Amino acid sequence: MDPIFAVGDIHGHLSELDRVLRLIDTDPEAGAPVVFLGDYIDRGPDSRGVLDRLIEGQRDGAPWITLAGNHDRFLRDFLDPDAPDDGRMRNWLSTNLGGVQTLASYGVTADRRMPLGALREEARTQVPDAHVEFLRTLRLMHVTGPQVFAHAGIRPGRSLDQQVERDLLWIREGFLEDRRDHGRLVVHGHTAVEGPAHFGNRLNLDGGTGFGRPLCAALILGRDAHLLTEAGRLRLGPL
Repeated sequence: MDPIFAVGDIHGHLSELDRVLRLIDTDPEAGAPVVFLGDYIDRGPDSRGVLDRLIEGQRDGAPWITLAGNHDRFLRDFLDPDAPDDGRMRNWLSTNLGGVQTLASYGVTADRRMPLGALREEARTQVPDAHVEFLRTLRLMHVTGPQVFAHAGIRPGRSLDQQVERDLLWIREGFLEDRRDHGRLVVHGHTAVEGPAHFGNRLNLDGGTGFGRPLCAALILGRDAHLLTEAGRLRLGPL
């Protein structure tokens, strides 16, 4: 079976991204594809640096597959002059979502007293075009023979070609508690847990980096998963 790596939600923590990239580079399966599960930005101190690293890697030919997360959509829409302010824009700048930290990494101070339109315009002048294009072209899902990768998960009981963007980016209820086999191992992030967790039918790699915990990277062989650590691989058995 073909090896593939997956990396959980990075949330602006460049040092953690660099750490797990070193783990991947020193693993015996180095060179296999790496799927990044989205949420590259927000909460951490260097969202800009994270996007720079991912863009540079892809430009240099790294076999990296970058999926969209719901937080990445916030920034994409914030920068889109045609995207309406339906309340999500201000919500992204609230204390818990991390938009303030992301804008700060581009040198933009998100003063909530500033008119939202002016703040969005300033952000558009500071965010590089390459970052805008990266955000626009992120994929929603990656499918292999034994696995399906999506940021939040999938809608159970619905074929992969009928999955919708909102579920792939946001789903929790209806997916997390479903213990049925989905035909493939679903590898996802989005819902922060204390560490990586394998449930047999799904593998959650959001170990809570956005809340100060280590970033999770795993080698996946079929439905088996191994967490990469400085001491070597640690098998993740189904709970």
